[in-house]
Amino acid sequence: MAEQKTAYELIGGEEGVRRLVNRFYDLMDELQEVKVLREMHAKSLKGSREKLFLFLSGWLGGPDLYVQQYGHPRLKARHLPFSIGVTERDQWMLCMNRALQEVGVDETLRKVLGEAFWKTADFMRNRPELTQVSGVSMPTEESQT
Repeated sequence: MAEQKTAYELIGGEEGVRRLVNRFYDLMDELQEVKVLREMHAKSLKGSREKLFLFLSGWLGGPDLYVQQYGHPRLKARHLPFSIGVTERDQWMLCMNRALQEVGVDETLRKVLGEAFWKTADFMRNRPELTQVSGVSMPTEESQT
C-alpha cells in the first residue's frame, strides 16, 4: 500500500510553500480590492512572508519550523492586536485562493486547503459585525460565532 503524501509534499515541499507564500503576498501588494488587508501589514512584507512560510510548512504536514523558532503559533492571540472582521477575512481568502490557483495547486487539494484556510481565517475574526435593519444596527449572525 502506497504511503499517503502530505499537503506539504503535494504542494512541492519547501520550494512549493515558498512559491505559494510569495504569490500570496505579491497579490496582497497588487490587488486594489485587498487594500484594507494590505494596510494592516508593515510596509515591508519580508517578515510576514517568512513567518507565514514557517507556519505553513508545519500546518501543511512538513517540518514544524514555526514551532521550532517561535513556539506554539497561538494564532488567535497573535492576531488580537489587529481588528479582523468579515472584510479582512474575505480579502485574505481572496489572496490565498488566487495564490493556490496561480501556483498550480491541484484542484482537489485546492478545495481541501481552501476549506481549511476558510475555517482558520474565519476563526481569526475578532471584531463584531453589524448590519442595518430598518435603520437600527444589529449584530449579524456571522458576528455571533
